Amino acid sequence: MVSASTQESIDALRLNPIPRQGLFIGGKWQDAERGETLEVVSPINGQPLTSIAAAGAADVNAAVKVARTAYEDGGWSRAAPSERKKVLHLIADLLEKYALELAVLGVRDNGTEISMALKAEPGSAAGTFRYYAEAVDKVYGEIAPTVQNVLGLIHREPVGVIAAIVPWNFPLMIGAWKIAPALAVGNSVVLKPAETASLSLLRLAEICAEAGLPEGVLNVVTGRGAITGEALGLHMDIDVLAFTGSGGVGRRLLEYSARSNLKRVYLELGGKSPNIVFADAPNLDQAAKVSAHGIFRNSGQVCVAGSRLLVERSIQEEFVEKVATIASKLKVGDPLDLTTEAGAINSLEQLTKNLAHVEKAGVEGANLKTGGKRILQDTGGFYMTPTIFDAVRPEMTLARDEVFGPILGVIPFDDEPDAVRIANATPYGLASAVWTSDLSRAHRMVRAIKAGVVHVNTYGGADSTVPLGGVKQSGNGYDKSLHALHKYTDLKTAWIQL
Repeated sequence: MVSASTQESIDALRLNPIPRQGLFIGGKWQDAERGETLEVVSPINGQPLTSIAAAGAADVNAAVKVARTAYEDGGWSRAAPSERKKVLHLIADLLEKYALELAVLGVRDNGTEISMALKAEPGSAAGTFRYYAEAVDKVYGEIAPTVQNVLGLIHREPVGVIAAIVPWNFPLMIGAWKIAPALAVGNSVVLKPAETASLSLLRLAEICAEAGLPEGVLNVVTGRGAITGEALGLHMDIDVLAFTGSGGVGRRLLEYSARSNLKRVYLELGGKSPNIVFADAPNLDQAAKVSAHGIFRNSGQVCVAGSRLLVERSIQEEFVEKVATIASKLKVGDPLDLTTEAGAINSLEQLTKNLAHVEKAGVEGANLKTGGKRILQDTGGFYMTPTIFDAVRPEMTLARDEVFGPILGVIPFDDEPDAVRIANATPYGLASAVWTSDLSRAHRMVRAIKAGVVHVNTYGGADSTVPLGGVKQSGNGYDKSLHALHKYTDLKTAWIQL
């Protein structure tokens, strides 16, 4: 049930003016050296919200220098794990304290429906900081099996300075996935948010300072990807770069690494995830409901969204009708209304891309089942109806390219081998799902599908205990779980003659 008092608080927060935002470097706010700014437009109404500093190469240099100095100083990097643990827990406490403020701020910036944002943004970020707070003093080094007169020790050490570049769909959640483990093991961080979703991460920088994180350990530089992001990618004093975003940008970051200091680059590059429904799914009504939310929540702007619905041919018509009925009843609109089920598209540019995909799918022969239109244009905001195409063939653009919008392509299959063939017939391999009552089939599909995550009889919901990462052109490296710590540490061997 929607709380009237919570909605009243949200409505009050939506009216708060947002001052111009600077860069957070060395624990202090400052303008970009050249004084340049970027206008922030809210997808809710298409109106200017505030402006952010547009960092150039000189600003990035300043942030990296401060981060390196903080790292070498050792106040954080050589602090006892128990001390880092206290600060990370306090960051989590403050994220929970300011959760509603953070969620509303983020929604005004990127358009995610508030009911989802509360859990997926400050709620998830707080959980991530707590997870790594608890992990930091429980991850041990190793003793090698050697002859008796030799002691072989394997130490894990922080890498140094981490650059993190995060996307606009879930900035706090994905930012925490990178910042929390990097800080937990003692690194310093320079963070670059997306141009269209920087505000909540700038607030996070203040929260980390309030929690006692030493100056210079976390720095935030906002700006254009082609300028600020490139400066980070080419910087000679960044040791690791972690990125979530598009494949095109990921390729450029790998090039920048080769042109600079061969920094390690970890990429999460999205997907075209297959959601596979067999005729023996335990509950087709539940599968339809979860499948609809798996593509249409946050208006499909989710890297693991189940954007390809593979349905066994014998139930295709029945099941697609169920999903279409649910999609047509979803409430799309003001993302700061707690009853809204799908909010705004992040930007006019993204909305235009989505509508171009709708047009192309029709030209290529897919059948528009429902949706496919811009709506609520009178608000000035960027909204789109949940859209379903059936009669989609695996070779179509809609079945191969990541759309990153509320557009579902339905592809029929005949049997298990056919489902596997279609599921693996894209360049991506991030997430997937299988709906079946056959336990043996479920295990076979888990092994056969080329994806980093395979859901069985559900879609989404995996917590911090398991990794998220992809195969093929969905990237490398892992966010979440203890495996994420490996990205931000170096192994050092001590070979001691006794």
